[in-house]
Amino acid sequence: MIATIHTPAAVPVPEAEFLRLLGYPRGHQPDGRVHELMQWARAWFAAHGRPWMHGREVVLTVARGSVWLDGREFRSPQLLEHLTASGATRVVLVAVSAGVEAEEEARRLWEAGRPDEYFFLEAYASAVVEQLIAAASGRLCEAAAREDLLAVPHLSPGYTGWEVAEQVALFDHITGGGRHALPGPLEVLSTGMLRPKKSLLAVVGLAPATAGAAVASTTPVPCERCACTPCAYRRAPQRQSLVHLEGAPAPRPAASRAHTLNPRALRKWADERTRLDPQPDGTTVATFRFDGTTCSNMGRPLAFDYRVKISPPERGRVILEAQCQPSAGDAGHQQMCAFIADANGLQTAIESEKPLLGRPLEAVLEWQRMPAPAGCLCDAASRAHKWGLALEVIHFALNRPPAAGARTPSSS
Repeated sequence: MIATIHTPAAVPVPEAEFLRLLGYPRGHQPDGRVHELMQWARAWFAAHGRPWMHGREVVLTVARGSVWLDGREFRSPQLLEHLTASGATRVVLVAVSAGVEAEEEARRLWEAGRPDEYFFLEAYASAVVEQLIAAASGRLCEAAAREDLLAVPHLSPGYTGWEVAEQVALFDHITGGGRHALPGPLEVLSTGMLRPKKSLLAVVGLAPATAGAAVASTTPVPCERCACTPCAYRRAPQRQSLVHLEGAPAPRPAASRAHTLNPRALRKWADERTRLDPQPDGTTVATFRFDGTTCSNMGRPLAFDYRVKISPPERGRVILEAQCQPSAGDAGHQQMCAFIADANGLQTAIESEKPLLGRPLEAVLEWQRMPAPAGCLCDAASRAHKWGLALEVIHFALNRPPAAGARTPSSS
């Protein structure tokens, strides 16, 4: 029986998700006051936040058109469809919370007439909850794998097809009627609302690993079946990649995945153009140098450095930071026609475009890009093409066995 999910020591929140909850579009680069407030919210939560997660397995029965958990009936058609379509044979009830501390501080800020700080802390706490449920799914997937099971995406009261009022019964089950203490304060009101509000109750099904294909094709993942459209806060199409942010083994490459670059180019560029710098916190900073030429002005040589920060393998090698900028001393990029026409506009585009930020590096193997063989970065397709080259080479450099000749340059 899977009894408990331990609370993580830290909850990494990708900047892309934080920005989404603040209402900014994908690729937005915060600066000035916005950047300061984002950094402040992260720092405050790191120092004072007490997030937690808890899980308890219960007996699952499907009978008479309903789901029964430990003998109690839940009549949600969506829950029934979700568990049966995914082939779930067992379930774990999960509770996660950003902690009461963040809610109390947000209330204090509002009462003190500091609405900006209030808003940013509220948004950050929401992002923490999303990462916690992803982390919990990852922990469950890791534990379930020992029994040839996998965790399917969670479902919660309040989602389309499941009345939020059933949160009362679900909470009673999670706590065992008060017999099982939670890691932190949490209560459910008669309406089904939670206190602290930055919390979530969920059902995570466990299905035989052989049902993996069915799980991937039939179960809901964040935002994909939400009935609220249009919505300014819709999540990026991360599917189950977030499951690997905390506590889960790195995703295994599917047999159908392959690099678009030929093996010889991958090996050559991994050796000559790529630098891997392991960091004390387990992350890796990878740098790839792209050498190209302008599409006009006699084909002037140019060079750009692509820098990405990647989470440890056990956290799915998620792209935490991404940056592209001209290599030190390069002047060729100033001869690109797009630079000559609008230098500020081009620089802004190059700095703001961060494809796959917040997703596993593995996703580059499934990223469909338009062919753009030009050696410059004048248009969006060409820039995406260069990012694809950089990420594929970095992926190769990180995943090839040492015997193949991979090397990690020193930090000097």
